[in-house]
Amino acid sequence: MSTDTRPNLIFIVADDLGYADLGCYGGRAAEFGPVSPVIDGMAARGLRLTQGYANSPVCSPTRFAMITGRYQYRLRGAAEEPINSRSKGSTTLGLPPEVPTLPSLLRAAGYHTALIGKWHLGYPPAFGPLKSGYDTFFGPMSGGVDYFTHCSNNGSHDLYADEAERHEEGYLTDLLSQRAAAYVHDRAADPGRRPFLLSLHYTAPHWPWETRDDHALAAEVRSNLFHLHGGNIHQYRRMIHHMDEGIGGVLQALRDTGQLDNTLVVFTSDNGGERFSDNWPLVGGKMDLTEGGIRVPWVAQWPAVIAPGGVSDQPCMTMDWTATLLAAAGVAADPAHPLDGVSLLPLLHDASHRMPRPLHWRMNHRGQRALRDGAFKYLRVDGHDYLFNLDQDARERANLASRHPERLAALRQAWEAWNATMPPIPDDATVSLGYGVQDMPQR
Repeated sequence: MSTDTRPNLIFIVADDLGYADLGCYGGRAAEFGPVSPVIDGMAARGLRLTQGYANSPVCSPTRFAMITGRYQYRLRGAAEEPINSRSKGSTTLGLPPEVPTLPSLLRAAGYHTALIGKWHLGYPPAFGPLKSGYDTFFGPMSGGVDYFTHCSNNGSHDLYADEAERHEEGYLTDLLSQRAAAYVHDRAADPGRRPFLLSLHYTAPHWPWETRDDHALAAEVRSNLFHLHGGNIHQYRRMIHHMDEGIGGVLQALRDTGQLDNTLVVFTSDNGGERFSDNWPLVGGKMDLTEGGIRVPWVAQWPAVIAPGGVSDQPCMTMDWTATLLAAAGVAADPAHPLDGVSLLPLLHDASHRMPRPLHWRMNHRGQRALRDGAFKYLRVDGHDYLFNLDQDARERANLASRHPERLAALRQAWEAWNATMPPIPDDATVSLGYGVQDMPQR
């Protein structure tokens, strides 16, 4: 019997899930009932954070930060907003295999590592999950696929098992959930009982807007997965519910195998919500550095460590959780690639723990920049500078720039000093919006 008492780690990421889409964040019930009872239960049994942020308001840049524990701006591929199918064959637009990652560091320390779900960090043959530290992989390589045909926006099939295409019938959210639950059982049956990292990265509730019952829509969205003429809040909430049910199956697998108590499960989203999301009381969404684009749900459950019912307003960011998982496993970062993320392990032990945590962002899209420091946020959009007190004004409607010019200047200077430590945005970096004001009104 193994004597390794290090925790198992499960990092669950939803795709384009908004701040208030879950019941535990004030989300409304759907016509069928509660949208997210499983995740709500995790929050009740663990820790819920109200000031948690994504590293970016768009998919693949956040994933660069998530897997490296560093600001994504350090890597060329993360300058794409986001990586898309046009980068297939590129040897530069992806996660370089030589860069240390959460899975590679954990694997070197004896963990078994798996990615089940979305990769979105560059295409084979130059890039891929098995090249960056995962022992096994099941899921799509691209940013979005049809839930039934598993084809990407250019019409090519995109579902892989390790490095081989996998043709499998079924609704993608369910396939990922079932594969994750089976992985938990497999790890429990492993004679060595090595601890594991499971990255469970759903595509839900990312477009196209297909529930488990919408197989007929697959033919309709084949030519454009953005599904600009379709979708509604009812389908969207059902998609979240399907994911929630699947997470329940993974947690049940942990219970059935006696691994629940010593498994740290973290749940979040890669960025703010999209078309049908509820971000209340926040403004904006995906692609925006206003709060609705970057503030996301963060829930952590670890029965052996985290007391139930904890709520924290500690500001934190995606890469902080990467640092936290490494700290929980007792694994150090690569000295040549020091983490920008900060471990939140003290917070898991004590929900009242607080620490200063300035957070920085920049976006090529609309020349956006932002700095959160304490209650205050400096924001630039389209050449205009703003100052907000988020403790008093989470909707970012009361611009304090003229009232507090000194504070604005200080925060702007601090952002400039941080930005000087990052590589500049390359001239050839692309912004892929998919749709514009001709398709729907601006927020």
